Amino acid sequence: MGKIKHISKIKELVKEMPVFTSGDIERVVGNKNYAHLLLHNLVKKGEIFRIKKGWYSFREDSFLSVFCFKPSYLGLQSALSFHDLWEQETNPVVITSKNVRKGVRRVFGVNVVVHYLKPEYLFGVTFLEKEDYLIPVSDVEKTLIDLIYFDQNNDKKLIGEIKKRADEKKTESYLKKYPSWFRKKYDKSF
Repeated sequence: MGKIKHISKIKELVKEMPVFTSGDIERVVGNKNYAHLLLHNLVKKGEIFRIKKGWYSFREDSFLSVFCFKPSYLGLQSALSFHDLWEQETNPVVITSKNVRKGVRRVFGVNVVVHYLKPEYLFGVTFLEKEDYLIPVSDVEKTLIDLIYFDQNNDKKLIGEIKKRADEKKTESYLKKYPSWFRKKYDKSF
């Protein structure tokens, strides 16, 4: 009976949260070892999904990995897809200022790309609806800047389309936060 009580408490706690941690569950059940055992069994039964060590969800969605690297947002090609500027299927691209290993990780059988960005450049984020939760995504202006910052601006036609859609004043205000060398790089991209 206690196990069922804990599971219903856990479901109640996390129903509004797209992801939760083992620490969240530990606070519900009051015992670290029991929390880990409970999570292990729920994953084994397929009732919850492990995103990465210590992070779980009731949904099997690789885009949820963005919440595991806070502060972070979905950027680059992922953001372009959310803003209907990229029609190709894209893997999640997470931009974070958290000191983590950069590169590709496998989440739910999908490659998730993680990029590091200095904390002072972590802005320009909007929350967009995905299924029944909100997910942090760079706005169009920040996505444009990030594409140039991370040297992913090879497609001049696409960059031009993004620039047309971007708010010029907002882009200018964002560029003021970067050093002059980057402004020169940005200007040379068009």
